[in-house]
Amino acid sequence: MPVGGPPVDTPKPADRDSGRRRGPGWGALVGATVAVGLLAGIGGGVIGSSLTDAGGTGAAGSRNAPTAAAPSPGAGATARPEGSIANIAATALPSVVTLRVEGADGDATGSGWVYDDSGHVVTNNHVVSGVGDDGEVTIVLSNGKRVQGKVIGTDSSYDLAVIEVTGADLAALPLGRSADVVVGDQVIAVGAPLGLDSTVTTGIVSALDRPVTPGGEDSQSFINAIQTDAAINPGNSGGPLLDMSGNVIGVNSAIAAIPGSSIGGGQSGNIGVGFAIPSDQVATTVEQLITSGKAVHPIIGVYLDSEYDGEGVKIADTGPNGDPAVNPDGPAAKAGLKAGDVITAFEGAPVSDGGELVVKIRSRKVGDSVTLTVRRDGGEQDVTMVLEGSE
Repeated sequence: MPVGGPPVDTPKPADRDSGRRRGPGWGALVGATVAVGLLAGIGGGVIGSSLTDAGGTGAAGSRNAPTAAAPSPGAGATARPEGSIANIAATALPSVVTLRVEGADGDATGSGWVYDDSGHVVTNNHVVSGVGDDGEVTIVLSNGKRVQGKVIGTDSSYDLAVIEVTGADLAALPLGRSADVVVGDQVIAVGAPLGLDSTVTTGIVSALDRPVTPGGEDSQSFINAIQTDAAINPGNSGGPLLDMSGNVIGVNSAIAAIPGSSIGGGQSGNIGVGFAIPSDQVATTVEQLITSGKAVHPIIGVYLDSEYDGEGVKIADTGPNGDPAVNPDGPAAKAGLKAGDVITAFEGAPVSDGGELVVKIRSRKVGDSVTLTVRRDGGEQDVTMVLEGSE
């Protein structure tokens, strides 16, 4: 059978939830990989509440003229020492925006940041996934001015989207290297939690390479995440996670919740465990979205046995509808993997479920060579393969 079966504490968007999960294609894997529910929809927390943006209108409020003066750095940029939190925040805030999305599925709000000097804004896919063909995306600048945005590319697997903005001359935030981040580094999260525009919180990187798979059937995401204790709440989705040089090292995407709790039920949001998409992955995917509107995902070409509960991850005996469990033209088949093989490690690191394995695969690039440890007939061997791409 294909990878399936509901994961423990299935995460769901705060503003919409499909209630089901899609069947996987070649190399697609699913499964919750942390012991708490992940709320990927931290972009929809204030719809229907009394909170408003600085202009005093809700998500469906009036629109400004199509041109708007670009915001300028706040006083802290010069009144505080370079490298201080106040200095970094004041310098970054003009490049961080609030997104208000109106679509057939309802309204949502989230955050975003300016990626380049061509007017491209990066946010999470789940923030804009409900816009549809007739919806609208309004960009609220840090000075309260509003301009219109157009979605030009989305990818649910990496939970990223690119918005094209016209009518404002916005400065891009510098992109840092997430590969250089270490546990304990100080970080700054910027966004619009609960609709409160231009909010800044601080913390540290509390873990790295955290396999996180929030989302539902139509929005399952696979994130090899940066974990942080910087306060992230509904509405922070898509906002930048900055290092102490003001560089973007991640895109805030998910938060953890105590099992049984939910953002939509009125419980508090942040419990000190948030997750961000690493900037190295962001750079690769966003460039693809800008160029073609789509992203390419690395795959190995197998279906997994979702009911296997032993050590490692087992390749299914057969795929859905009688399809082979190992794509005969895929990387795994070329490397000699067979139905029933058990994958126990990826690049020397143990793997315990399908979600963890796919996160590790998706964190690599198409064309990368990777080594899997495979158990067959009581023996183990290392198998090397070259990742191929699939949209």
